Amino acid sequence: MALPGGGTKGPRDLQPIHGLIHQDVDDGPVTMADTDTDAADQYDASIDDIKLGESTPGLWQRYRRLPRNVFAISLVSLLNDASSEIIYPLLPIFLTATLGASAKAIGMIEGTAESISSLLKLFAGYLSDRWGKRKWLVVAGYALAAFARPLLAFANSWQQVLMIRSADRVGKGFRSAPRDAMIADAVRHEQRGIAFGFHRAMDHGGAVIGPLLGYLLVFLLVSNRDAPTKREFTIVFLLAAIPALVAVLVAVFVMRESKPGPIRSEQTPKLTLKGLDKNFKRFLLVLALFTLSNSSDSFLILRARDTGVSLVVVPLLWAAHHASKVLSSLLGGDLSDRLGRKRLIVSGWILYAAVYAGFGFVSHEVSIWILFLIYGIYFGLAEGAEKALVADLVKPEQRGTAYGLYNLAFGITVFPASVLMGVIWDWRGARTAFLVSATLGLTAAVLLFFLVRPMPRSPGVN
Repeated sequence: MALPGGGTKGPRDLQPIHGLIHQDVDDGPVTMADTDTDAADQYDASIDDIKLGESTPGLWQRYRRLPRNVFAISLVSLLNDASSEIIYPLLPIFLTATLGASAKAIGMIEGTAESISSLLKLFAGYLSDRWGKRKWLVVAGYALAAFARPLLAFANSWQQVLMIRSADRVGKGFRSAPRDAMIADAVRHEQRGIAFGFHRAMDHGGAVIGPLLGYLLVFLLVSNRDAPTKREFTIVFLLAAIPALVAVLVAVFVMRESKPGPIRSEQTPKLTLKGLDKNFKRFLLVLALFTLSNSSDSFLILRARDTGVSLVVVPLLWAAHHASKVLSSLLGGDLSDRLGRKRLIVSGWILYAAVYAGFGFVSHEVSIWILFLIYGIYFGLAEGAEKALVADLVKPEQRGTAYGLYNLAFGITVFPASVLMGVIWDWRGARTAFLVSATLGLTAAVLLFFLVRPMPRSPGVN
């Protein structure tokens, strides 16, 4: 059957794609280059093999051809992030104004929470490979976060916030690597960028909805919007738990188990770097350096407050930032399939360095808005492309472990990054802290450009 843009389709390709309950097909091994894998994973095998060229469908068609499970996983992320982002832009203000925490304490809270999360992602990803099951690790992670998050309403010290945030991030540690592996399981190589881009866009869509809901709650429930009381924060934090509980229900009843493919006895996954591609290992090292520049976004909110952004406007600023993430992620995922992962990641990291340098010199509220919007573009360029690159560099049976190692590389430096930012901020001021981060980010971008060389892949390969 002739296609509008050229090429032909066989009988299997005539099956409907959107909404199809996919069948498992074993097409056998495919020979590829050293960094490639065999096609053991045939989950959602009825998805079209798309060669990105003149015959490539338009952007909307490519999104419609994504498998059902990508949409389900993305919906869960949207709901959970809506819950989290009601709280997140208000948390630094709750900590400093209500609980009297310092910038150093905020760095310790966020750094500790994210480090715990990243370490657990390694083991969760490995277990999902070892067991050949991913869904229930993902469900457990979302459930733990949904039940831990409302406890913030009853915190009376920053140390209690540290424990609650850590429990929330333990849930993230359980779910993230298996969830990313489920997305990679569901699509072919040439769809990875757009699949991860769509997932990130939905996740950031929740981060648009969350701050808007937070703004509405502050507007309706807080009498003095520049100085909310402890009781008013309590009500907002409790209401923020509702979308997270809905996310758990969707994960249980709508999201379906992925099929990583059969694991032969000699291929039993091991928790080791041995057997992983050298380019993947170099990517992890460079990523760890970049993450050292990437401290908690709580510092950006504090910087916004320093320049005169009022409390009631902070959720709107945060929502606008995530709206920028949504739009750039939808385009960035498609571009990473067309132009290459590394090119987009390097561009995103350079943009990140420029934005952080800008935060070092910002002095007006209008400039804060501009920087937050540009900062969102960095995520659209880099986030989905990074995760797609991980899948490009490892075998299907290594994906869960690889995503765990990817998050471990992040976790090794996320704690010192946030603590370093807080210490320099208290010692030498915000400008110096942001300029140090910008320098580290730019250095990582240069190293990625020269050290990591992804091998080309054949279209149609999972």
